Amino acid sequence: MSLETMRSFLLGCLGINYGILLLWFLAFTLAHDTLYRLHARWFRISVEQFDSAHYTAMAIYKIGILLLNLVPYLALRMVV
Repeated sequence: MSLETMRSFLLGCLGINYGILLLWFLAFTLAHDTLYRLHARWFRISVEQFDSAHYTAMAIYKIGILLLNLVPYLALRMVV
């Protein structure tokens, strides 16, 4: 696999992952109450715990995107 193919692949993955993160954020902010009611049926969870779990998961997902997509992409850009 060539460097250009790897760069294109990582850039595509970066776009898809940020799209998922943006969709998650929009769903969380625009349909917060609906999502909370849905999760509250399954788990005994307060609104504060629900918010904390989502913000923590979003932060971990974003860190994963940065470490697994953006950093390798930038490293390949620096090679050639």
